[in-house]
Amino acid sequence: MLFGDSPSPGLVGIARLAAESEVLESKRVVQYFEIGSKSVLNMTRPGLPFKWTINPYRGCEFACRYCYARYTHEFMELSPEEFEDKIYAKSNLPHVLRRELKRLANDEGIAIGTATDPYQPAERRFERTRSILEVFATEKKRSLSITTKSDLVKRDIPLLLDIAKHNQIFVNMTITTLDTSLARALEPRAPRPDLRLQTVRALAEAGIPVGVFPNPIMPLISDSEKDLDRLAKAARDHGASYFGGGILFLMPSSRRVFFPFVEEHFPHLIRRYRERYESHAYINGPYRDMIRDRVRGIRERYGLASSPPNREWPTEPEQQQHLFESATMQVCPSPPKQSSPQQASSPSSPHSGSRRNTSASQRA
Repeated sequence: MLFGDSPSPGLVGIARLAAESEVLESKRVVQYFEIGSKSVLNMTRPGLPFKWTINPYRGCEFACRYCYARYTHEFMELSPEEFEDKIYAKSNLPHVLRRELKRLANDEGIAIGTATDPYQPAERRFERTRSILEVFATEKKRSLSITTKSDLVKRDIPLLLDIAKHNQIFVNMTITTLDTSLARALEPRAPRPDLRLQTVRALAEAGIPVGVFPNPIMPLISDSEKDLDRLAKAARDHGASYFGGGILFLMPSSRRVFFPFVEEHFPHLIRRYRERYESHAYINGPYRDMIRDRVRGIRERYGLASSPPNREWPTEPEQQQHLFESATMQVCPSPPKQSSPQQASSPSSPHSGSRRNTSASQRA
């Protein structure tokens, strides 16, 4: 129980579970807790390329200033500012996941890491993401994606290859900027952009389809043609086969953190940000159209798709082996162009910046 205190009698649901969570470990700033899990899979809203999401942790230590998922800590009677300092590792994940997968059709896409990064520092200690992947290594014909900012995903390349023998799997690496100083200010505890690009290369060379999400694209901060072009070229050069492009959106809980960041680092922009985001989470209209066209043109310039490659299921074991061996071909520098519309990252998730992948966040 947290600090040995009894939870408030008024707390219910996820808030009570959080209050009763045992402390796993504490660092100078961050505390890790273990929280019970009644479910692992959360259903998404209609219209996404995946139907289910999995987040092995609640809270994310990377502390991204723009993270939309900060509001999920409010369900536990915690403040959005505690999202990066109180991290909850979900318990009993493999058992619950195996039970839930029995009820899922094979063609229902599953995205790992849409609200919190599955390879944040807690994963080095508690390996909750790895425990989930070990379950999928025993599955067949599942469609999986992983979205992360961390080079720790390289640790699991052998496991990802095992999964890929009988399932579809691809990795989305979120890189909002190649400017190291800006990245450090935006994402204080996340790996440097160059480490993420090295991870893209390692995944691509291993034969795992991988793309780069520049999400969220932040108006007048990371949205210039020059910056996006440079990032897309680096993604292509390191083996990425697709490139995202979701625009920043700000939930009220996110504004509490992002606005002070803008005031400190871009004071000349704070008035514009307040005008556009104070009463609306999203930017629509001409600006959105301009960014969509800009990203589309950049993709075409470097032969990048807007989404991962589609793969057909084999009907014979030898066909499956051929499919697996062909994965390397699918991450070549110049894959076939796709005319599909711009796709926001899964996330454009909290750590990737998309607005539409909100799952049933109130679940444990």
